Amino acid sequence: MEPGRLQELYGIYIHIPFCIRKCPYCDFYSVTDLSLIPRFVGAVIREIEMPDRSPVAIDTIFFGGGTPSVLTAGRISDILDAIRRCFDVSADAEITMEVNPGAIHVRELRCLHKAGVNRVNIGIQSFDDQALGFLGRIHSAADGLRAVEAARRAGIDNIGIDLIFGLPGQTPAQWRQDLDTAVRLDPEHLSCYQLTYETGTRMAADLEANKFQALSEENAAEMFDQTGRFLASAGYARYEISNFAVSPSRRSRHNLKYWTFAPYLGFGPSAHSFSGRRRSWNVAGIDDYLARMAAGEAPTEGEETIDRTRGMTEAIYLGLRLADGISITGFNDCFQADFAGIFGKASALMESMGLLKTENGRCRLTNQGMRFADGIAGRLIEAI
Repeated sequence: MEPGRLQELYGIYIHIPFCIRKCPYCDFYSVTDLSLIPRFVGAVIREIEMPDRSPVAIDTIFFGGGTPSVLTAGRISDILDAIRRCFDVSADAEITMEVNPGAIHVRELRCLHKAGVNRVNIGIQSFDDQALGFLGRIHSAADGLRAVEAARRAGIDNIGIDLIFGLPGQTPAQWRQDLDTAVRLDPEHLSCYQLTYETGTRMAADLEANKFQALSEENAAEMFDQTGRFLASAGYARYEISNFAVSPSRRSRHNLKYWTFAPYLGFGPSAHSFSGRRRSWNVAGIDDYLARMAAGEAPTEGEETIDRTRGMTEAIYLGLRLADGISITGFNDCFQADFAGIFGKASALMESMGLLKTENGRCRLTNQGMRFADGIAGRLIEAI
């Protein structure tokens, strides 16, 4: 929703905390002990079925991780059955599953599609085997091509491909080759993320130890601009800084909930839930999570109320990520605020620098501004 517009349809996020091998750049919670999967599935179903939850209507379900595709289609189906028993799931719900090309087969994809999965995000990351090796991926470039073909053969007609750019030593020509290969596969959605070095990851430690040199900010910025130009020419419209779709109907309806203040429920270790004014999160550790569920206790680790200042801060950070930007009327209605009065001076400065645009009742980043989204949001937030 826009801030201030009633939104009753929730999304559901299921965190599948298992990986065959942990990627060195990833800071999402996961473990490699796949023997815990049966206990986890039973636990997450019990969490979904907990009786103290208010009934809500659902129009998106997202299996993320971790590597959700390490679960069999039967186990994914069991989780979906539990959701359908406990919630009013719309007939046209978007049901997405993240897929690792090294951990999926067409047979499983067919079973997943039969169970209700109608959208997949395939974590290809690169079509270059050397780049995949640096990223610590378990699949090859050929596996990535086969995964897209397998999803099509399984009858899934809404396919997203995830790619990473800005690797050490990567050239614009190499990145263009990845983009060109992806576009030739004709996916409905593309996510193109710049490689970041998150604190606590092995890759960040290797960078700190000078085992490699990060790509310069100038070269990374060139690739960011290249991405927008290339994908626009190929018919993909940017709707969020890192996300592109062939049409509005193929945007990630679930991820849009995060960027537009819509409510969602999270199940599984480390998952978050958001009701519009309150946010809660589960314990991160799989052992703690399983113990809580075995004891019949809620797995919640903490919660917070989103006060006016926090809400305005998040609305700026999240809203500016969208190509359409922030609805000024929606912002004012939601927070009983005067957007122009609060942010006018800072936004005028950003506009004079070609980074921000205010028109047709919306405040949005320019293409150049998208390269500096966090910094621009920070400048605006200083005025709150």
